[in-house]
Amino acid sequence: MLVLVAPGQGAQTPGFLTPWLELPGAADRIAAWSDAIGLDLAHYGTKADADEIRDTAVAQPLLVAAGLLSAAALGDVPPGVVAGHSVGEFTAAAFAGVLDDTAALRLVRTRGLAMAEAAAITETGMSALLGGDPDVTVLHLEKLGLTAANVNGAGQIVAAGTMEQLAALEADKPEGVRRVVALKVAGAFHTHHMAPAVAKLEAAAKELSPAAPTTRYVSNKDGQVVTDGAEVVARLVGQVANPVRWDLCMETFQALGATALIEVCPGGTLTGIAKRALPGVSTVALKTPDDLDAARTLIAEHAAV
Repeated sequence: MLVLVAPGQGAQTPGFLTPWLELPGAADRIAAWSDAIGLDLAHYGTKADADEIRDTAVAQPLLVAAGLLSAAALGDVPPGVVAGHSVGEFTAAAFAGVLDDTAALRLVRTRGLAMAEAAAITETGMSALLGGDPDVTVLHLEKLGLTAANVNGAGQIVAAGTMEQLAALEADKPEGVRRVVALKVAGAFHTHHMAPAVAKLEAAAKELSPAAPTTRYVSNKDGQVVTDGAEVVARLVGQVANPVRWDLCMETFQALGATALIEVCPGGTLTGIAKRALPGVSTVALKTPDDLDAARTLIAEHAAV
């Protein structure tokens, strides 16, 4: 059984979209999406530097567009399950047919702008903690006033809060944590700091007409399969200010019988976690079009008929 997943913010790197735009029809598709959301996706995906694409308002639609473009390049993919990490849930909602590509990109454009505005209120950020016992780590973060914003499994938790709180974490790591790595994001996402963005996203979501998922959609709110389109969208809205439980998503993948996992562009983060947390599950990360053949082979071997 094949799982198709989409990464979240921080996966972007300068120029990562460049080779994908050489595929037939890709540049036209990106141009149409750019017009629809008022953002030059081709420029940001090919010419912008790291600071420019770190901007939340840019990074989020750029990641969703890259995920949709790379999935389209795979052809007709019949996954058994779809899911996304953080903003990747918008990509997954399009995979599942809950929203069409343009609607997903318009909604995520609103999300990015609203979260950038919320992030500007207080200087905040996120750091990944590698190693340690999750229960010990979460208690330690709470002591420092930080939030366990992403519980990713495989020994990785992402802390979020003010820059002062994150500096205190660097100086006082939880027992067993090997490293604290600052992430390429511009705010404390999935925490109370993002609450101002929720109302704006709610207003935008009211204009949508979501459809029921055509494949199993796993929500990173709690790892549950969601079968109602309106509920998927409601979770996309609330997720902005609530923790990501990717660990529970992977438990669900395992319970549903996952045998293979493909991570769309810019892949790498989620396949890395899966290799540690889902032993025996074959993985492919779509980083460039050179990875498409390996992904198609995996699809032929593991996708639902």
